[in-house]
Amino acid sequence: MSEPNPSATEVELEIQDLSHDGRGIGRLDGRVVFVDGALPGDRVLVRLLPQRRRQLHADLRRILQPSPQRRRPPCILADHCGGCSLQPLSDEGQQQWKQRSLEQALQRIAGLELAAQPLLVSDRPLGYRNRAVIPLERGEDGHLKAGYYRRGSHRIVNMNRCPVLDPRIDGLIAPLKRDLETSDWPVDRHGVSDGGLKHLALRVGHHTGEVLITLIASDQDLEGLEAMAESWLERWPEVVGVSLNLQPRPTNQLFGPNTYTVAGRGWLSESFAGLKYHIAADTFFQVHTTQAERVVPLMLQGLGGSQDPAASSSESLLLDAFCGIGTFSLPLAAAGWRVHGIEQHPPAVELARLNAAANNLGDRATFETAAVAAALPALLDSAEALLLDPPRKGLEPHVMAAILATPPRRLLYLSCDPATLSRDLGLLCAEAYTPRSVQPIDFFPNTSHIEALAVLERKA
Repeated sequence: MSEPNPSATEVELEIQDLSHDGRGIGRLDGRVVFVDGALPGDRVLVRLLPQRRRQLHADLRRILQPSPQRRRPPCILADHCGGCSLQPLSDEGQQQWKQRSLEQALQRIAGLELAAQPLLVSDRPLGYRNRAVIPLERGEDGHLKAGYYRRGSHRIVNMNRCPVLDPRIDGLIAPLKRDLETSDWPVDRHGVSDGGLKHLALRVGHHTGEVLITLIASDQDLEGLEAMAESWLERWPEVVGVSLNLQPRPTNQLFGPNTYTVAGRGWLSESFAGLKYHIAADTFFQVHTTQAERVVPLMLQGLGGSQDPAASSSESLLLDAFCGIGTFSLPLAAAGWRVHGIEQHPPAVELARLNAAANNLGDRATFETAAVAAALPALLDSAEALLLDPPRKGLEPHVMAAILATPPRRLLYLSCDPATLSRDLGLLCAEAYTPRSVQPIDFFPNTSHIEALAVLERKA
């Protein structure tokens, strides 16, 4: 086919599917075209853009015939903000696509003809996120902007509300913006000027209602911060602490290595799966609390059920790689497993130990500060089971090699990316494991992200 002239070409497309990141997919002369904002079932008029990476992309010009599953988005900024790309798609449409997308990834990438279990749907498609990290920017007129990025750019879409956030932190955005604007503190979001604010971070305990406010900045030169932080604690009784995190580098990594408590305390209390937790501003915790709690019985089922708490033999040892603050380690220890967690972020390990002690589980849940790739090989020989909850990029080659060299009898893999999950499952199942089940869980309604728990058993 002759190459289309992107500067002059407008074409009609039937949108057939969504990409992994929620872009509409149509076909033009047998070639895939990606269209932001288009949904399966839409007939659209688009303008082709210059080809990049051998892919065709197009701007949505007009919806000629909307998909039966298209709806008015619950957020007025949905057409501009890149945070929740699936808001125009009905809840049922989202659920169908997530189920299909996971199964297609398992078949295409892993080569597994394995039907995933039905998606565990959230009963809170809005108001579920217990955490937000919001970029800040001060315009040429001096006004402060706070909001998520426009899709495919670093341009902030200014906002005062976000309907996917827990209402208890959503309601703080506008008043905090006003206070930060009157402060005259500089804003240095890209880390290229003389320093200043970068992000506003908010976190709430879903079950306790306690709130943490954290400012992420290039440096500590924020005159009057202590007085302002104290005023926030006075104004909002649910706010238990205000922190300052320093991220001096121009990087995509949101939090820097050092966090200081400015007022109140540096952690909030939360209940999870019937246990007590301390959660800090800069430590990882699942953003959809109630959906994450539903994973615990699934893990126990995949591990073969609860253990006798009196058991102490090596056969009952569970390794929790990428354990964070002990989110899943502790409920599994409470069910009788002897758990050893591995985590490379020292503050998270400190909290994991504190949380274990607070729940009288210090004798059944131990934790070490180490990179998983470095610590795992020496531990696998004595483990009955392995729980993996890696970052979105999945398993590093050294971690994969260690598992395949000494595979525990049971392996559970919790993932937020079907592509890297499928890649890793393909390797694990080709050599050492048989897949027993893959359970998708909707942790992220109105976005294209999919959480899934895979249960594997070592081959005989």
